[in-house]
Amino acid sequence: MNFIFLGAPGSGKGTQASLLSRDFFIESISTGDLLRKEVEKNSKIGIIAKEQMESGALVSDEVVIEIIKEKIATKSCENGFILDGFPRNINQAIKLEEMLEKHNKKIDKVFSFDIEENVLIKRIAGRYTCKKCGTVYNRYFKPTFKEGECDNCGSSEFENRSDDNEVTVKNRLKVYKESSFPLIEYYKKKHLLVSIDALKISTLVFEELKSSINN
Repeated sequence: MNFIFLGAPGSGKGTQASLLSRDFFIESISTGDLLRKEVEKNSKIGIIAKEQMESGALVSDEVVIEIIKEKIATKSCENGFILDGFPRNINQAIKLEEMLEKHNKKIDKVFSFDIEENVLIKRIAGRYTCKKCGTVYNRYFKPTFKEGECDNCGSSEFENRSDDNEVTVKNRLKVYKESSFPLIEYYKKKHLLVSIDALKISTLVFEELKSSINN
């Protein structure tokens, strides 16, 4: 079983990919993580990726596809894989399809995690983390039980990611929508797209996901 997870930042697709990977024994693949590992290993493809990143350019589709090809050939992907947040555009989708066909593989379903923009903004812009133990909170959905004190370790020191502000989040969502709309239409025409209501709590989203796969 091979899946693609599409969803805006804050839609929860990463959490669901981890849950599905654990329960179905399939590999969750983040292209960002793969790229970083190849750069750290100083592999041939990692050197190319590093040069592209240091020049200020995006890593080319060819390099990303090559890294994915190497990953899915490993033992960890024998039962299948989840591509978390890739492809990001039609060109990448076509190149991915061509590569998989050469290796007698295909994408079985593409899950789109749908959620209202105002909720996404609150999910991301409302995040803050305990500096001491790393516990993540949200001032809208999951505040500390006692104001100003971490539930886990009692620390009163918290921090926010610099890019977790409303203006930056809105820009990220705008970029995502512009690139994802044609991609969603592309997979819809191929009858691979499944829409998931990502507004529900994580456990219910996961049940909906499993139900779609089993059907």
